[in-house]
Amino acid sequence: MSRYSAAEIEAKWQQAWDEAGTFTATREGDKPKYYVLEMFPYPSGRIHMGHVRNYTMGDVIARYKKSTGHNVLHPMGWDAFGMPAENAAMAIGGHPKDWTYDNIADMRAQMKPMGWSLDWSRELATCDPEYYGQQQALFIDFLDAGLVYRKNAVVNWDPVDMTVLANEQVIDGKGWRSGADVERRELTQWFFKISDMSEELLDALDGLDDWPAKVKLMQANWIGKSRGLQFSFSLIDGPHGMDRVEVYTTRPDTLMGASFVGISPDHPLAKQLERENPEIAAFCADCRKGGTTAEAMETAEKKGFDTGLKVMHPFDNDWELPVYIANFILMDYGTGAIFGCPAHDQRDHDFCVKYDLPIVDTFLPLEGEYDIQAEPFVPPKSETVRYTRPIAGGETQTGDDAVEAAVDFCEANGVGQGVTKYRLRDWGLSRQRYWGCPIPVVHCETCGVVPEAKENLPVKLPDDVSFDVPGNPLDRHPTWRDCTCPKCGSPARRETDTMDTFVDSSWYFARFTAPHADTPADMAEAEYWMNVDQYIGGIEHAILHLLYSRFFVRAMIQTGHLPAKCAEPFNALFTQGMVTHEIYQTKDAEGRPVYHLPEDVTDGKLSDGTEVEIIPSAKMSKSKKNVVDPVNIVSAFGADTARWFVLSDSPPERDVEWTAAGAEAAHKHLSRVYRIVTEIIGTDTAANDEDQTLIRETHKAIFDVTGDIESFGFNAAIARLYAFTNALSKSGAGTDAKRQAARTLAQLMAPMTPHLSEELWTMLGGDGLVVDAPWPAFDEAMLVEDTVTLPIQVNGKRRGELEVPKDMAKDEIEKLVLSHPAVMRTLDGAAPKKVIVVPGRIVNVVA
Repeated sequence: MSRYSAAEIEAKWQQAWDEAGTFTATREGDKPKYYVLEMFPYPSGRIHMGHVRNYTMGDVIARYKKSTGHNVLHPMGWDAFGMPAENAAMAIGGHPKDWTYDNIADMRAQMKPMGWSLDWSRELATCDPEYYGQQQALFIDFLDAGLVYRKNAVVNWDPVDMTVLANEQVIDGKGWRSGADVERRELTQWFFKISDMSEELLDALDGLDDWPAKVKLMQANWIGKSRGLQFSFSLIDGPHGMDRVEVYTTRPDTLMGASFVGISPDHPLAKQLERENPEIAAFCADCRKGGTTAEAMETAEKKGFDTGLKVMHPFDNDWELPVYIANFILMDYGTGAIFGCPAHDQRDHDFCVKYDLPIVDTFLPLEGEYDIQAEPFVPPKSETVRYTRPIAGGETQTGDDAVEAAVDFCEANGVGQGVTKYRLRDWGLSRQRYWGCPIPVVHCETCGVVPEAKENLPVKLPDDVSFDVPGNPLDRHPTWRDCTCPKCGSPARRETDTMDTFVDSSWYFARFTAPHADTPADMAEAEYWMNVDQYIGGIEHAILHLLYSRFFVRAMIQTGHLPAKCAEPFNALFTQGMVTHEIYQTKDAEGRPVYHLPEDVTDGKLSDGTEVEIIPSAKMSKSKKNVVDPVNIVSAFGADTARWFVLSDSPPERDVEWTAAGAEAAHKHLSRVYRIVTEIIGTDTAANDEDQTLIRETHKAIFDVTGDIESFGFNAAIARLYAFTNALSKSGAGTDAKRQAARTLAQLMAPMTPHLSEELWTMLGGDGLVVDAPWPAFDEAMLVEDTVTLPIQVNGKRRGELEVPKDMAKDEIEKLVLSHPAVMRTLDGAAPKKVIVVPGRIVNVVA
């Protein structure tokens, strides 16, 4: 070809890779293994530029590791269950399965032209019965091991989608998809006992050296280890059988500032009272309409109901505190009861001001004054405080020391016991929806809850369901729902709840090691391929997905499905930035924004000449239409251009702004590389003195690019390749030296632009495929500079430069400088007053 044609080149080499089975993962010889994985996508129907950036980063690492002699596992699959498929079925008709598999086919077809080195033979979708049947087997084994249980729990209920929502799926008190006001309901739910592993999950974070510090901190905060006091208030004249209100507090040093006791609307005492008092019942019902997230609790208006009950303060039986039901207290956090200390907590202060309760100071800062009635004083943990009441002996302490002193005092006086608790709660996995993994148990009147027999797995979802009415279709499907007890043979009913989709993504990486095994994992394959050496994904998954995965592998080890070395599934984690784009908008007749696609805007105008308002770059969003379709980019410029651009313009952990000019510049550069190589193979120049300079530059490029790829500095690697390309194009070296340098350039570019690199490699006479060629090695001796370039200044102004041997003596340098034409012209025959030589840096001539 006389010119760079991405379409021809990319199709040719993708076919060559497929025919050779280049990316099929194998356990070849005694090579080391390397497992690189990007978080698998949800099959929404279209890939986006975020996918392109994410999977290209993983592809660079996979291709590089293959060339450095590793057996590489780089698989792809689909996180395919969830509400969007059901919503689509309700909105447009059809079946969630058809919608999902059609989308998978579309996205696979969009992905393959990108040239990612994926082992498609291991492809899986979490909605495949082969996959979720093994997940059901895991559930049964976890149940046998005591890692799963069932209990009544207060949950977030979406009354439109008619399903339970995780706290993270409640946004501003509304369902994340339906937008409906979320209610709190008590349902019987299935739970994973992740809280039992709180300490282990927390301690193990210290060993994750190749995880971002911010991710480890987020997980540590989510697990939320705290030291505090567990004690009880004695209830005065409480309902029958209730004489105490148990409280856990991380601030026992403020007990002397207590003004009230608050209980959750779902606390047993509140439930007892609402059965007897319609006003309390109405108040509790209103509270249950709110979300259960910490954010929802903090931002909601603080409401309370005075029960009329009192408790005794543990330090003074004559000191009585009122008991309120409060909407900001959760039953499943702590004990479902608190004591309010308004002097030192903003929420409690607001509550006490609203309900005219006393605000009692507990301690004062060592210096300064404040009005505790106007606002609370919350001393930072680093500040020393002195107590105004004798809870800690009147001494001064800071932070944790103050808490420990208060715990010691309470224990010595028989008030309570110091305990360590965790914020992490057990993982509720029940979802009242159809398109999810069925929970493999049946409910038998004789035997109770019975796990399905493993020989009957998978418990498949029925296909003949309808979504014409809200709710879970499985509840209305008698031929599926009604079954036989696997234990006694009596009539029984299947569990109609399905599993949270976070379950599906908590072990897929292990399944990839043996995707067609008859058991959830093959121990030998897991022993070889696990752990994931490099995991890549968005920071939005820092807590739940990653934490659940860490729990799941521990549970799989405990039940004999994984080797012990898999306790931490991801050796290294990288969280990439987003791809952003400007937003283009106009206004309609009523002043509302109308958004326009980038391809519909030219020079700030629409095709009819209407000027658009350009809003600074933001995350690509379909609703804002600031999306760039990768398929269009591949059609216009080729996959290599898209890959080169998303890697080149920003460090990978930061956002990258997609611009048409940037894509065009990337394509122009790749066309230039092709042209340079074409010119090299069309010439025949003899070896000369410049060969060594080019060879030295080649080894420097190998050294720099290798280090940049190893450290995820993809943008730095590309910047170095730009420089190397310029050096090659300007070099006067002989053809053989330039051919060798160009072959090295093709190898160094191969992880980023694999199609073009294969073409260049072949043009330059490289053996086989460049993807199979060993990564070029650098000679350390070539990295040492034999010469140095010295700037020459005369009276502080730069007049030229001089290249000299690195170890040349000062007096020899002086002679060369004074004979330099630019210096001689400036001196005009006069002798210099002084010549100052700074070895290796600069020469100053004072005239």
